[in-house]
Amino acid sequence: MLPRAKEIVDAASVKMQDSIEFLEEDLKNYRVGKATPAIFNGVSVDYYGTPTPLNQVAAINTPDAKTLTIQPWERNMIGKIEKAILDANVGLTPSNNGEIIRCVVPALTEERRRELIKKAKAAGETTKVTIRNARRDAIDLLKKAQKNEGLSEDGEKEGEEELQKVTDKKVKDVDAIIAAKEKEILTV
Repeated sequence: MLPRAKEIVDAASVKMQDSIEFLEEDLKNYRVGKATPAIFNGVSVDYYGTPTPLNQVAAINTPDAKTLTIQPWERNMIGKIEKAILDANVGLTPSNNGEIIRCVVPALTEERRRELIKKAKAAGETTKVTIRNARRDAIDLLKKAQKNEGLSEDGEKEGEEELQKVTDKKVKDVDAIIAAKEKEILTV
């Protein structure tokens, strides 16, 4: 493949991979009945007037599969952390003993599992659309390169074929990620 075509295909591949990584991060936030500190990724605490991520004001641990403990670095933060968890609506109810906040992760109902699977599949479809958009943009760039930069017609076709292979692989990766998440959600 010609250098310019390879450059365009590589740039599109990076965009596609970024969208897959975004999907993986998003799926980590799904509460699937197992305790994981990632549940609190979107929780911000009012730390002396500044919204601060929970993991920057406390240590978050998982002593067992159903419990999360939050050990604030400053005792006076316990109330603010509890309020932030409730406000974030992550589906957990915090309780404290004056030093540590505990959150017990409830088991998922069948209905909630189906909702999460639906949500995961929708996120997967959105990611596939993003991947296809990156392919379309790259094809446009290849056509412009042929027209304006002297890329040969064969070079453009070769670039498009390589781009399609990359796109197909990335879409398969998304399907595999969603299938794994679905299996994880359905595991009781």
